[in-house]
Amino acid sequence: MTQGISHSERIVLTGVGLTAPNGNNLAEFRQNLLNGVSGVVPYQTRYMGDVLAGVCNFDTLKYQKKKDLRRGTRVGSVSVYCANEAILDSGLDWEAVNRDRVGVYLGITEHGNVETENEVYEISQFQYDTSVWTHHHNPRTVANNPAGEVTINMGITGPHLTIGAACAAGNAGFIQAAQMLKLREVDLAIAGGVSESIHTFGIFASFQSQGALARHDDPTKASRPFDRDRNGIVVAEGGGICTVERLDDALARGAKIYAEIIGYAMNSDAKDFVLPDSNRQEQCIRLALDRAGITPDDVDIVSSHATATEQGDIEESKALRNVFGKSPNVAINNTKSFIGHAMGAAGALELLGNIPSFEDDTVHATINVDHLDPECALDQLVLNHPRKKANIRCILNNSFGMLGINSVLIVKKFDE
Repeated sequence: MTQGISHSERIVLTGVGLTAPNGNNLAEFRQNLLNGVSGVVPYQTRYMGDVLAGVCNFDTLKYQKKKDLRRGTRVGSVSVYCANEAILDSGLDWEAVNRDRVGVYLGITEHGNVETENEVYEISQFQYDTSVWTHHHNPRTVANNPAGEVTINMGITGPHLTIGAACAAGNAGFIQAAQMLKLREVDLAIAGGVSESIHTFGIFASFQSQGALARHDDPTKASRPFDRDRNGIVVAEGGGICTVERLDDALARGAKIYAEIIGYAMNSDAKDFVLPDSNRQEQCIRLALDRAGITPDDVDIVSSHATATEQGDIEESKALRNVFGKSPNVAINNTKSFIGHAMGAAGALELLGNIPSFEDDTVHATINVDHLDPECALDQLVLNHPRKKANIRCILNNSFGMLGINSVLIVKKFDE
């Protein structure tokens, strides 16, 4: 897969920091995925009352002070936590790193809604007197905020970008990092995806108006991708961030290498604001495979995007059926069934939740599939219980988003 490519062109993931509704580090997250532990809980949101959500519970004061939390944003706090955890896990001598040569590339679905909703609500309590509007509003709501908060917290003086790519954004963060490293714009990237979506009532209200907001008497069973009785999305927050390096740099310092990026692709449906297109999804998957120099039979795990919306799950199933057919090698799973849809963080968390399979030779399941939708009945789905699979070496990660943006990232187990 990487034969003939120099070490300076090969890109690897070397440190992991994450917070998910069912885990605040990779080991905890992975264990809960293998054990079938959901992170979906009852949640209260303004004007709507009781909903269901994937809620993170990380130590916000581990890398920030209370003043930082008051001034910044929830997604900034998620980003700061995950970025610092990734550096800690990477084994880098952070004090010796040239911060001018570090880039921060974080994917998001949306940003600024939380702060705007909060401030409008605040002034509504004072007859809409804008004199009580916070002077922190502008730096909180600019689109580069999450990545920018990381640079301030960590003293990073290289470039930073927050990449708006809807729910394809987690993959987009890693893709941007790989490209910047190959161009030698930076020597180290801090990259992935983040989300604070549960803190805006608007996202719940919009999904509800579409008939796409999940409901269930048991919160842990609300997120049901591929199930005949699925009734919508569970909104979640979270973050998944990695240190990303050129292979020769990682080898020179004896880094632990989690995975190597070998292929990626992004494209657009150019069709509809919200309805997906299996043809363009298939095209994106095939393009990523071609760039990786592999065939569908070389893929061991497909981490599906499926959100538990009726048409979304069916369209992706069509694309996967067309690409992978009845390939006996591939196993298909879904992480949203455990944590809900973490929006900008979804692709990153779903990739990271699967990467430990390189070590434990286990494919985590898609849970909550009691009655498989016949239109989603793929032979390779791993349902309700994890599956042992020998010699797992390649993972393909799907992430698709509104306005028809599609992303696919392929990683492999590192070898020389």
